[in-house]
Amino acid sequence: MNILLSNDDGYNAPGLQALRISLMQFATVITVAPETNRSGASNSLTLETPLRITDRGENIYSVNGTPTDCVHLALTGLLKDEPDIVISGINAGANMGDDVLYSGTVAAAMEGRFLGLPAIAVSSCSFGLEHVQSAVKTIELLFKQMSHFPDKEDTILNINVPNLPWNQIQGMQSTRLGRRHKAEPVINTKDPRGNDIYWVGPPGEEQDAGKGTDFYAINTQFISVTPIHIDLTRYQALQDTADWLENITL
Repeated sequence: MNILLSNDDGYNAPGLQALRISLMQFATVITVAPETNRSGASNSLTLETPLRITDRGENIYSVNGTPTDCVHLALTGLLKDEPDIVISGINAGANMGDDVLYSGTVAAAMEGRFLGLPAIAVSSCSFGLEHVQSAVKTIELLFKQMSHFPDKEDTILNINVPNLPWNQIQGMQSTRLGRRHKAEPVINTKDPRGNDIYWVGPPGEEQDAGKGTDFYAINTQFISVTPIHIDLTRYQALQDTADWLENITL
């Protein structure tokens, strides 16, 4: 079994290193990850500047680009043999609800799926990674069962793990993405020369966080496993859209 491992926190991030060490017990692991923290990069590709790959030894490579760049380069040029699966993480901090639209962790997994491979994104719900081994254990269990997952060819599994010791986690739940309130306003301040500068404000609080959502699972001490896919078509609106277009004359 060959695994392509990536993330958005950088090639030397503690979460990625912990997962890499664990997965090496079961498979050959090739790590291709950003050389610096690229959290929030979403699915962006670097198109107007060249990308450089640095060999860090022990099957670890860093890229001066985004998480999507890393997986794209690995699968379309760097690796001689195609891996069996792409795993992204372990991210420091949750990726739930609206977060997946911005997440570089999820984007790396999406690029793997877009290029034809099963993919998993995994996040620990703490920026401090105090209980990162709970996330490691989660992936160990899921990885051993991936061959039996019925929709692995079309689905990305977005995994969020509570910031708890393993013996306090209540189990795993299949969940849907929740939703947040509108993001907080940007923070306006001044640089040393008195010019305005802005920091993006914090995300909104949980809004749709009821039973069945990823937020609810984490809040009740369960591991959230959310199947997501790349097709953004809203199929429920296709007929309404077709009916609406009939009234428009070219």
